[in-house]
Amino acid sequence: MLLAVAFGWFLSISVRMVYPALLPHLRDAYGLTLATAGLLLTVLWVAYACGQLPGGILADWVGERLLLIASSLLAATMLALVVLANSALVLFAATALFGLGTALYGVSRFTILNEIYPEQIGTATGVTLAAGDLGNAIMPPTAGFVAVAVTWQYSFGIAVPLFVLAAIGLWSTLPRPESRTTTLRESLALDGVVSTLLQPAVLRGTVLLMLWSVIMQAFIGFYPTYLIDEKGLATQLSTVLFGAFFALGILMKPIAGRAYDRVGVQLPLLAIMSTTCLALVALPFVHDVWLLVPLTALASSILGFETIVISDLTRRLPDGTRGTNLGALRTVYIGLGALSPVLFGAVADQGYFDEAFLGVAGLAGVVMLIVLVSVDY
Repeated sequence: MLLAVAFGWFLSISVRMVYPALLPHLRDAYGLTLATAGLLLTVLWVAYACGQLPGGILADWVGERLLLIASSLLAATMLALVVLANSALVLFAATALFGLGTALYGVSRFTILNEIYPEQIGTATGVTLAAGDLGNAIMPPTAGFVAVAVTWQYSFGIAVPLFVLAAIGLWSTLPRPESRTTTLRESLALDGVVSTLLQPAVLRGTVLLMLWSVIMQAFIGFYPTYLIDEKGLATQLSTVLFGAFFALGILMKPIAGRAYDRVGVQLPLLAIMSTTCLALVALPFVHDVWLLVPLTALASSILGFETIVISDLTRRLPDGTRGTNLGALRTVYIGLGALSPVLFGAVADQGYFDEAFLGVAGLAGVVMLIVLVSVDY
């Protein structure tokens, strides 16, 4: 079951990370500016955010098994539309539909892990998220090489049958749920969601995840393009560094999850974000490839952040409506974070690429301050 859920997440996140790797090719194919390219990424992540709450409601009502399978099949169908897009308008629309399809996977993978591993959710979540980073380490560089060797459409197309395989794996391994005790009416009753999200610990975690999402979306959205345009790296080398960033998350996320299970939230988050802040501050001043490698490694520490915070939040949410509450929470922080690529791209279009990264480093400092003063963590 863990392998099946992890493989589905492997695809769901890694194909979304193919977009930044192929951004130079998409810009050439459709004549996109940096700001418009950033808007494409924003559309992808806003659509993903908008699907979180419906996904959470459906998880509470029909169960995680059906939803995870449906998400994989929908993702395969919508990704096929991306491949067939013959204009920028169709590309944007198909990307939005793909984001909505993968959104159904977002909440259910957390809630089903909480049911299977209630005492070790941090470790189980870390392992599952690490599978996503394995995909992020493999898929973007592979997509970059395929795009150079053949065409960018094949880079997306190879993932379509893999999504179908994921659906088959989930259907074969996940047990059919017992009769649901939560009705559709109870799932749609959102009156308790606001009060839950306003609890101090939940609100603080949501704010931390929102800031983390802003930093992550800005960084991963433009890091390959930044390496090409500002550091003069070849496309293949930039995608390899991008893949290496996520490859380190394969280790970082299980370690972060285990650290949460053993010592709690505050110390691991401080270690993660201080390392990330240092890397982002140094990035504009480094131009040698041999120095970009360790900086990329330091920046990858941010990949353990969500594992800790989302594990803590999942434990705090009430049974029966955990999916609905988690869906609402993820809609907030992913949706707000999704605005950063278009803003980041607009700043970069004005010739302030380096300054944009320094601004993101400043946000990392704000996160450190919030964690530091949260004494009950």
